[in-house]
Amino acid sequence: MQSSDRQASSDAKPDSKGYFRATSVAFWGVHVAAIAGVAYLGLSWRGVALAIGVYFARMVVVTAGYHRYFAHRSFKTSRVGQFLLALGAQSAAQRGVLWWANHHRWHHKYSDQVEDVHSPRRRGFWYSHIGWVMSPTWDDTDPAMVSDLAKYPELRFLNRDLVHMLPTVALALAFLCFGGLHGLVWGYFVTTVLVWHGSFSVNSLSHLFGKRRYATTDDSRNSMLLALVTTGEGWHNNHHHYQSSANQGFRWWEIDLTYRVLQLASVFGLVWDLRRPPREVVFGAPA
Repeated sequence: MQSSDRQASSDAKPDSKGYFRATSVAFWGVHVAAIAGVAYLGLSWRGVALAIGVYFARMVVVTAGYHRYFAHRSFKTSRVGQFLLALGAQSAAQRGVLWWANHHRWHHKYSDQVEDVHSPRRRGFWYSHIGWVMSPTWDDTDPAMVSDLAKYPELRFLNRDLVHMLPTVALALAFLCFGGLHGLVWGYFVTTVLVWHGSFSVNSLSHLFGKRRYATTDDSRNSMLLALVTTGEGWHNNHHHYQSSANQGFRWWEIDLTYRVLQLASVFGLVWDLRRPPREVVFGAPA
């Protein structure tokens, strides 16, 4: 979809048909599987512990892969590392990395303006949190928005319809093979739902609740609670103030688990050139 078409589509009322199609059925089906699975197996400390551990591991991969690498290129890695990041990110079932980066870059370009993909100011909490994902308005990937990524054939392949689901299907089968029904329910279905809503909360709640340190042109806000839940993404006003930074917690006390993992990975040479905001950016332009 070209930019002019996107703008026209974003101005229109969201297509209600988007809530009654295959992707929507699959989305809610995972929710039902998680709830029904827990009801069948019963609550257990072992299951909860597995879900919590897997949730944070998957959230780090989502935020490091989809967001900080593919959307913002805030650090560098090898081509093999890039491919593995794509596989890991897509195991969270949030579509292909080209699609994800495309729409996130569009969001930053028009943040909280009428053209924005998921602005709660423009379309309310529901649409910014979930509705836009299910609406056919945003199905396409615009190669012009991700030309730096689209030059890699393996990323274009992973972004294709149905193919983008292979990593998450493989992860589900791995949990089933090694953990049985217990592993599938707690390790995959429960954590997939939690990672979805953790990720989506950055689009919705981080533009509604929290504090504004920097005078950005949008409604982005910082929240310690959301930062803890989303492994650092809750420092959203920081991020909108300086988007290309690998760390989103700018001050020493702003916990950013994803960045700490990236720092550890850099020690082993898996990633490098982690961008950080200059001192004048961190301590300048207060709201």
